[in-house]
Amino acid sequence: MNIEISNICNLQCSFCPPVEREKKMMSLEVFESVIAQVAPLTDQVTLHLMGDPLVHPKLAEFLDICTNHKVPVFLVTNGVLMNQAKEDLLLRPILRQVNFSLHSFHDNYGDKDPTIYLSKIFKYTRRAMEERPDLYINYRLWNLDAPLGTGQHNRSMLDRVCSEFNFTFNQEIDVRRNKSVRIQNRLHLHFDTEFTWPSVDLPILGTRGTCYGLSSHFGVLADGTVVPCCLDKEGKIPLGNVKDESIVSILGSDRSVKILKGFKDGKLIENLCQRCQYITRFN
Repeated sequence: MNIEISNICNLQCSFCPPVEREKKMMSLEVFESVIAQVAPLTDQVTLHLMGDPLVHPKLAEFLDICTNHKVPVFLVTNGVLMNQAKEDLLLRPILRQVNFSLHSFHDNYGDKDPTIYLSKIFKYTRRAMEERPDLYINYRLWNLDAPLGTGQHNRSMLDRVCSEFNFTFNQEIDVRRNKSVRIQNRLHLHFDTEFTWPSVDLPILGTRGTCYGLSSHFGVLADGTVVPCCLDKEGKIPLGNVKDESIVSILGSDRSVKILKGFKDGKLIENLCQRCQYITRFN
């Protein structure tokens, strides 16, 4: 499940629309309540929906809470805020996987030299290989404009990664079949195409389709609002709020049940779902 500990990001990527909601950081009290409730329901939590988790000044305490409840953490970050303290945090045993969105750098900084940026990520990766060989690390390049290929705009970043880890990469990727390439140990390159985020302001794409929302995952926004999937970035399908009722009650509500039944029957009940391009990937 996705728990948005903050909807604030230190970057503004072209592929990630600005958050229209009030800027918000989740409190430790709300987070602990959520973790206590979902510990029996999930095998891991992801500490974002929008925003970058490294922005939150209480990240260490959030990881303490996950450790206390034995809930593994999957963390996604652009990596720009990496430093010694963050490096130490992301080596904690409760972390199961850390993904770095490398495609965010050139999207924000253009032709600026990424050497310093990458050196911090490489340093962390080297430490993880020594101290946390069980930890999965993905270098994401989710900016392909076609499902086949690696994107010419990624060549410089790929060359630097290959040079650092003495890895030869000369293949084309077809993300419809395989998105991941192992570099060494549990370090992987991960590719995907860009997509348009769903919005109620977009035209309807269809009323038929299915989704993994509410079956494989759901989200809790920074203000406590529960949403059915990780792409409801503005909380347009509010199922309830964890400050007012239990998560089990929210997931068992009439609206939640109707949405889930619709997905199982191939019907898109909600307006936002009918405007979601990502759903076509499941057809």
